[in-house]
Amino acid sequence: MTPLNDTGTRMHADTSLFPVGTYKLLAFTIGTIGVLGFCNNLLVLALYYKFKRLRTPTNLLLVNISVSDLLVSVIGTNFTLVSCLERGWVWDTTTCVWDGFSNSLFGIVSIMTLCTLAYERYIRVVHAKVIDFPWAWRAITHIWLYSLAWTGAPLLGWNRYTLEIHQLGCSLDWASKDPNDASFILLFLFACFFVPVGIMAYCYGNILYTVHMLRSIEDLQTLQIIKVLRYEKKLATMFLLMIFCYLLCWTPYAVVSMLVAFGKQSVVSPTVAIIPSVFAKSSTAYNPIIYGFMSRKFRRCMLQLLCSRLAHLQCGIKDHPLTCSSQPVRPIVMSQSRDDRPKKRVTFNSSSIVFIIASNDTDTLDVSSKCSESSEINVIQVRPL
Repeated sequence: MTPLNDTGTRMHADTSLFPVGTYKLLAFTIGTIGVLGFCNNLLVLALYYKFKRLRTPTNLLLVNISVSDLLVSVIGTNFTLVSCLERGWVWDTTTCVWDGFSNSLFGIVSIMTLCTLAYERYIRVVHAKVIDFPWAWRAITHIWLYSLAWTGAPLLGWNRYTLEIHQLGCSLDWASKDPNDASFILLFLFACFFVPVGIMAYCYGNILYTVHMLRSIEDLQTLQIIKVLRYEKKLATMFLLMIFCYLLCWTPYAVVSMLVAFGKQSVVSPTVAIIPSVFAKSSTAYNPIIYGFMSRKFRRCMLQLLCSRLAHLQCGIKDHPLTCSSQPVRPIVMSQSRDDRPKKRVTFNSSSIVFIIASNDTDTLDVSSKCSESSEINVIQVRPL
């Protein structure tokens, strides 16, 4: 099939806006983004499904972002990738509408979920309220309904989905001067970009201020309070980094779209238009990387899932937590206090830490002592998290 122009009619198949090398570079870049986005977000979903300790209301919101990013990687990049390989749009009008609708839908879901995460951090830190799973599910439902409302409006005649300037993907008709279309563009930018960004800025401004004020109160300088504040600040920093990366990827696209919408289309060449579009698609791949670097729970679960040996050992400990071990046990600490107190030994093997409290130093240092009937030896086995 031959590509379509902005009005939906067919163009000549030999029309190319970029050199052949540029199309190959774009195809490689978009293909890499799609593969990374698919693998990274699928890994997050697998971790959430496999490990119960990750199943929290907050992480459920993170999973919602991963779902939308995964769908972009599966659906949103394929049409553009094929178009890069064919040096132009090779799909029909219906596919163009679907491409524009799906990319807009999943993009709005991501930014609204980030906005919800900022609000969740705000009510937790500033107002000391903790959300539960019903609250998280209601928030996710409202996010998808809100996104469907704005992306479904062009399907009903309020604006439309059409080819972008670079002719490798579809989006809203930003260049239309019709008052009906222009009103939608203005409200769309306000409701789906500026308002969420404003809410996130307000929430994180209050979070950072509250944490700073609490740390300055000497009466609260207990070890437990300091740990809690440190954890909340670290978690808020992780979400703030996610928001920063999202805005870094999507702001250039929003700026180019506004230039087209406000009559500056002459300064937006196909090259200027395609770079922000690729940047926006790259936002699907970085969130799992942020989890891995900044979330200890995600990092531990990721290592446990990817390293088959660690996963096997963890499973063996869970199924047989107190069985006798045939593996050698080596003492690493031995404390000998007064003669009237039991001797304490801390040992470890390849899968757990074992505390052995013996009445004298002549007792055999072995986990198998737990299986004996001697009442003079107590064994406490601690499995790592």
